[in-house]
Amino acid sequence: MSRLFVMIFAGLLPALAQAAQPLTPDQLLQRIRSDRAAEVEAMQAREQAFIRDRSEQAQLLARAQAALNEQKAEAERLKAEFDRQEAELAAQEQLLAQRVGHLGELFGVVRQSAGDIAGQWQDSLLNMQYPERVERLKALAESRALPSAEDLDGFWMTLLEDLAASGRVERVDLPVVGVDGQRNVLPVLRVGTFSAFSPDAFLRYDDNAGELLALPRQPSGMGLVNDYLNSGDALAELPVDPSRGTLLAQLQLKPDFWDRLQQGGLVGWTIVALGFLGLCLAVWRMLWLAKVSRSVNMQMRDLTAPRDDNPLGRVVGVLGTNPQLSDLETLELKLDEAILQETPPLERGLPLLKLLSAVAPLLGLLGTVTGMIVTFQAITQGGGGDSRLMADGISQALVTTVQGLVVAIPLLFLHSLLASRSKALVQLLEQQSAGLIALHLSGAPRRD
Repeated sequence: MSRLFVMIFAGLLPALAQAAQPLTPDQLLQRIRSDRAAEVEAMQAREQAFIRDRSEQAQLLARAQAALNEQKAEAERLKAEFDRQEAELAAQEQLLAQRVGHLGELFGVVRQSAGDIAGQWQDSLLNMQYPERVERLKALAESRALPSAEDLDGFWMTLLEDLAASGRVERVDLPVVGVDGQRNVLPVLRVGTFSAFSPDAFLRYDDNAGELLALPRQPSGMGLVNDYLNSGDALAELPVDPSRGTLLAQLQLKPDFWDRLQQGGLVGWTIVALGFLGLCLAVWRMLWLAKVSRSVNMQMRDLTAPRDDNPLGRVVGVLGTNPQLSDLETLELKLDEAILQETPPLERGLPLLKLLSAVAPLLGLLGTVTGMIVTFQAITQGGGGDSRLMADGISQALVTTVQGLVVAIPLLFLHSLLASRSKALVQLLEQQSAGLIALHLSGAPRRD
């Protein structure tokens, strides 16, 4: 490092020595003159360059002025053209207004008609077969521009297509949502805009979902549909919903037998249980009395050999083979006692059956009263503005009355039938016992 410094210092030593030498006046004057000449030459060069640039800038300014003048002239021309075009546009608009005349009102009627028809077709069955027609009508109704000739022609053709399709009975393949929620493409029989049928169900069009739905509760009439599909006749009888789905929708809201039972609540189920108990009791007593009647009829064919498997045989067995006719009163008392012993089994269950037939309507009345109380409480809390809610609550309250009457009326008839049969058997026992006493007293052979 020090060697490098020494070498640099040695190289610069002569220059430093020469600079340190003093200049003579002539040398100094000469240097000043040379420097002055160099400066004058440089200034002249700059002056020439400035003069050259000034001429160029003047040329540029002249060209810019010319271009500005051209643009001003063009602006004046365009302004004049704009004013002319604006005047011509105003004239054309005035001419258009004159030529249109009442067509504006006509187009307004077309838009209104398109909106009304789109609302009417919202729940139409034909939307499944022609799903784009309602959207076209809505676009025409919501348009703010004047409809073109193509739009008017399309509107007219849409109306004609609906008119033609409304009068056809045809089979088309359409997606159907079954009761299980599965969507399948099935052959659908469409009867105009009124009804639609799959191979095994009535269908209803849901405008909210835009799908055909199989009804959970099927009305009667599928047999007619199957007969039409299998026969292939041009004329046939088919079930049609003239309300275009409203009746089928109301059918789904109609409660069935199971729903009615559930509407009765605890009181309703109690009435049903009592009715089932009474029915079982009546059937059991009817079968038992029928069996007793058969055994009594068999015993009447042979009164000389009484058996213990029937009431008549047991009553006849009290007399024995050789009755003591001298003590007639004792014999009559024995027969009366035997008849009295046979009467309770014959009349068994009848008081309970009569009680059930009397309690059932009372329970129904109880359920109705409690249901009406609940209904009026709901009306008090929520107000009575909704008459459908009030009617629904009253109808549910009256269900128990219907259940009570439905149970009581058959039980009352069954009680009367069983009472008449048991009474007939008791009268038969009394008749036969009296006849036996008369037979033994007379000693004559008995005529059956």
